[in-house]
Formats: sequence, structure tokens, C-alpha cells
Amino acid sequence: MQRIVFDASYLVMGLGDVYLGAPVATPLDPRHRLVTTKYNPARTWTPENAVGIGGAYLCVYGMEGPGGYQFVGRTVQMWNRYRQTRDFRDGRQWLLRFFDQIRFYPVSAEELLELRAGFPFGKHALRIEESSLELGEYLAFLEQERDSIETFRQRQRQAFAVERERWRAAGVSESPALETAPRAEATELPENCIAVTSPVSGSVWQIKVEAGQRVAKGDALIIMEAMKMEIAVVAETAGTVVSIHGTAGQGARAGDLLLALRPVQP
Repeated sequence: MQRIVFDASYLVMGLGDVYLGAPVATPLDPRHRLVTTKYNPARTWTPENAVGIGGAYLCVYGMEGPGGYQFVGRTVQMWNRYRQTRDFRDGRQWLLRFFDQIRFYPVSAEELLELRAGFPFGKHALRIEESSLELGEYLAFLEQERDSIETFRQRQRQAFAVERERWRAAGVSESPALETAPRAEATELPENCIAVTSPVSGSVWQIKVEAGQRVAKGDALIIMEAMKMEIAVVAETAGTVVSIHGTAGQGARAGDLLLALRPVQP
């Protein structure tokens, strides 16, 4: 994998995938295309300028934030907040342009920290080479290497199926789209209880209470995860948790019953 990452030439096909000029790129040579699932649920924190792969695409995160791509390393800044330098040219705060090609090389952790400290100030300039991409030549290359590429793709599909099964067995595989799943029949509420429902379609991240537990108004009952955000479902009134519906890691649609709460009688 390390050899593939460093041998690949990544063609930038989009910018701003996850904030601030973050490139979405894929290797020109299909034999360099690592394919992997994204994390589900996504991370709530990703370091700035982490390099990750999701599906067949590579992305470099332009700022700290959530994310689901699987890490392969870190690099220098994709976004310069405050100043222009030789590498951030033509009035741009973002480093890359459409159809730029990215190549990586290994450095030590200490070297990377030094590069990241100086790069936004114009130190440690990147090695930038002018080149061209001729579609006819590229198509001819794909035809010339067709047998080798197909052999690689077959191994890739087999390995990807094994990975997906491993993730499924570990309970962290990608879930089917919640909006297409059939809605379960409504559960009958216990007597004198109110329904606490999911405000969004997502997954149950944490269950903070147990059946029989007394809660106060405003207490967090369930933490939902949706669109890389944590959303607390709180008690709208004081009461006792009578029953909990679902388990941590399970999907839920907006309006699905999460738990039944018996309010404190005035």
C-alpha cells in the first residue's frame, strides 16, 4: 500500500470536497487506485491536512473537522488563511487547481512538523513541474496495459469484498440508505407515557439512560449521529424511562420511537 501511495500520480478532479479547497483526486493509473469503504459512523474529529481515501478517491482535509475517509498520512496545508506565497499564486488561498497532479513522498514526523510550520509563510516551497495530459496518449496507455489493469481490478474486487465482510462482521460496515428502508410498524406506547422520537434520520450513537431511570427535564437521553454531527435528544419533561427501543449503532429514521417516558405527575 505504501508503495502504491507514493508511486501514484493523483489527478485533481474537484475542489472543496470537505471545506477550504480540499482536493478530490484519483490516480491516473487504475492499478494505483486503492478502494476502501468510508467509516460509518464518521469520525467527529479529523486533523488538518490529513490525507484519506474513501471509495476510489483521495482527499486532503483543509481544516480540522469530522470525516469518514480512511487515513494514509498527512501533508502540508491545502489552504492559506492569511497570506499569499509563491505556491499560493494568482490571488488564491487554495493551493491546487482542477487537473493538477499530486505526488507524495515520505518524510519523518519531525520533518513534517517543520514543513507545516514554514509552508504557509513561504518557506519549504513545493516542487512544482509543468506538464500536460494528452487524452489520446492516456487512452493508448490504458489500451496497452489493459490485461494488467484487468488483473489488478479482479484482485481489487476480491480484496474489497473480503474487507466489506470483515467490516460487516465487526458491526461497522456501511449501512443501507435509511430513507429507502421500510419503516417499522408503530410501537404501542405504555399507558401514561409520551414518545421520545428521533429528530433526524441517522444512527443511534449512544444511549445515556436505562429503563427505570429517573430523568430531569433537559437531561440527554439518546445521542444521535447524522451527517457527521452528534445530536442530543433531551427529555422535554422530568419523568421515568419506561422502555428503550433500539440499540447503539442501529439506524433510525426521523420520527422513529427511541424510548417511552412516563412524566412525573404534578
